[in-house]
Order: sequence, then structure tokens, then C-alpha cells
Amino acid sequence: MSEVQKTNDFLEDTNGEIFIELPADFNLKANLGYLVRNKNECMFEVENEIISRIIVVGKKRTLVQINVNEHNQMIVHFLKESKPLIQSERSEVIRFIREWFDLDRDLIPFYEMAKADPLLNWPVQEFHGLRLIGVPDLFEALCWGVLGQQINLAFAYTLKRQFVEKFGDSIEKSGRNYWVFPSYEQIAKLSPGDLADIKMTVKKSEYIIGIAQLMASGELSKEKLFGMDTLKDAEKSLIKIRGIGPWTANYVMMRCLRLTSAYPIDDVGLHNSIKHLTGSKKKPTKEELLKLASRWANWQAYATFYLWRVLY
Repeated sequence: MSEVQKTNDFLEDTNGEIFIELPADFNLKANLGYLVRNKNECMFEVENEIISRIIVVGKKRTLVQINVNEHNQMIVHFLKESKPLIQSERSEVIRFIREWFDLDRDLIPFYEMAKADPLLNWPVQEFHGLRLIGVPDLFEALCWGVLGQQINLAFAYTLKRQFVEKFGDSIEKSGRNYWVFPSYEQIAKLSPGDLADIKMTVKKSEYIIGIAQLMASGELSKEKLFGMDTLKDAEKSLIKIRGIGPWTANYVMMRCLRLTSAYPIDDVGLHNSIKHLTGSKKKPTKEELLKLASRWANWQAYATFYLWRVLY
């Protein structure tokens, strides 16, 4: 048995594996169910309950495999000699994973609220232990929001794969390519014509390049959005950006900024889930959606995420 050494935020053994203690309510099956919802996902792979993906720390690309053991620990194994040698870099890898799975969130208040809510009661029992799996990189989250506008989810995944495989880079292992999302620095230098062979509209190409240019100039950053006084301030700041409306802004605040009061009220998936659970043939009105939001105060993002989970 290998020796285990405890650092500030994880356990590390002499074989180079890292162990992350998980919340008691973490449910691997529920979270993997979300991760495998579309076979065209290109940012990670799931096989035999093992997640493989690249995590970027500075300029270093780290290829990891992640699984959960019987002790409710997440095991992080570094592949292809890509283990960061500096402890601070390894801590950044762990920070990314904790943020990706929202592991530092106490969900007890959400569950207490949801179990008493007639709409959420069944989803939280069925998928108990599901975390709001995020998109920690702001540029990736914004691109994903823009790509998903006014199209179905399957086509959005196709567009993302085309975009990533054309402009991203990758690490090859055992005949597979593991992809890194394109950087905003790279996309900021492009013109819409450079994206012409990707099946997105010219407008979406312009939006994505414009967002990249704002980030490259320093006008837009995750830190600046976190520095806003309120959720409404962050929403207003995002909506000022060409190509970002209320839905995209709330999607990004929900999945990247981790603001649990974010509420994509115009989301078709949210509407379809409510219709499914209530047996209604009509989509909920704005007034009905606002009433639900008041019932779910401070947890609208998690409520939305659990309702999405009902659909697949």
C-alpha cells in the first residue's frame, strides 16, 4: 500500500494519485448521468465510470483520469507524464475539479427547500447528490451559451465539437485526442471568414470573436464579473455585450460564476421540464415562472439544473 501525504486541500500518495474528499451526499451515478447526456461531448470522456479530460494550469496541459472509490473519495490520476511538479499547480488542478463539480457547496438548505416543493420533490429524490456541474472557464461558458442560442442541444454539441477541433489543441493518448478549448487570445485574432466552415451563423461567429476581443483587451474577465456588487449588476454587464441576452447571461452566471440565484427564465428546457412534471400542454407563463423563482429564492440555479435533469 502506498504512503499517503495530506496537503492543504487534498491527499496525495507516493504513486502520484491525488484523493479529494467528497461531500457525503455526492452521487456518482447522478453526476455521470449528466456528463454522458450527449455522445458528441468533446471536452471530456466517460468510460467505465472514469472521467478523462485535460485541465489547463497556466500554459501547462494536464491530462487526468478521475474516478470515485468506495470511501467516497475522488481519485485524480495524471496521465502521459503530465503531472504538475509544483504543488501550487497540483492545487490549481484540484481547485478546478472542485469548482467543476461545485464540491464546496452545502446543499442541505437546497434539499430542505426542494423536498417541500411540489415541483422539485421528485427530481431531488431521484437525482439526490447531483451537483451543478459547471464550466469554470469564462470564455468557454460564453461560447457555449452563444452556440446554444435558438438551436437544439444536439446541434449545439455538434457546433462545439467543430469549433474545438478546428481551433483547439489536444493531447493524444492510446489513439484518442483529448481537447483543450480554444483560447480567447487565439480567437480574438480571427475574422468571421475563418469560422465559415463551421455550421454556425455569421452572427454567432461575430459574437464569439467579439467576446474574445473583449477578454483579450481586459474589458471582460471572470474577476471583473465577480467584483460586481449584485447579481443584477453582473447580468447587466453581460447583456451589454453584443450577442448576449438575458438567457445567455443567466446561463453563464449559473454555470461559470456559480451564482445560485441565477435564473434562465426563458430556457426551453426549463419550460419543457415543468410541462412534463405538471402534465400541462402549455409552457409556463412568465408570471408562473416568477412565482416559482420566489419559492426557490437563492436556489433558482440548482432548481433549474435539477429540472433539466428530468429530461434525459
